[in-house]
Amino acid sequence: MKITAADVVVSSPSRNFVTLKITTDEGFTGLGDATLNGRELAVAAYLTEHVVPLLVGRDPHRIEDTWQFLYRSAYWRRGPVTMAAIAAVDMALWDIKGKVAGLPVYQLLGGASRTALRTYGHASGRDLPELFDSIRQHLEEGYKSIRVQTSIPGIKALYGVAAQAQATGERYD
Repeated sequence: MKITAADVVVSSPSRNFVTLKITTDEGFTGLGDATLNGRELAVAAYLTEHVVPLLVGRDPHRIEDTWQFLYRSAYWRRGPVTMAAIAAVDMALWDIKGKVAGLPVYQLLGGASRTALRTYGHASGRDLPELFDSIRQHLEEGYKSIRVQTSIPGIKALYGVAAQAQATGERYD
């Protein structure tokens, strides 16, 4: 089996996600995440210009060999852009290996280590009544942990709150 193509996909309205899709001659595909917030285009360019040409023709089952090759052959090693790109290749190759084996990757890596995972909801609001409504909604959905965030009077935008208001077309005034 050989890698025949590797495509870099930059998506999301704010360019937040970089995905690498590797394809083999047997039709298997693997996906890897190369997102590096704030430097998405640098990672996408690094993948496209430097990494993808090195992947075509390689055996996708030689994951460790490919990792070492990409890590040690780069002049600029260990930086966040390089490591995000290498991580995407690593994930995509493991994805292919899991598909070929007919198993989820976590099974190939030793199996499940827990039966559940605690998550949290993100409650936000422009004022206290809206915030409390959001908290109640998250409690009704079953969340036991809730991150709480509200607007501050006089500030037009606040992380997390501005995006919610923009999505609904509402204003902060």
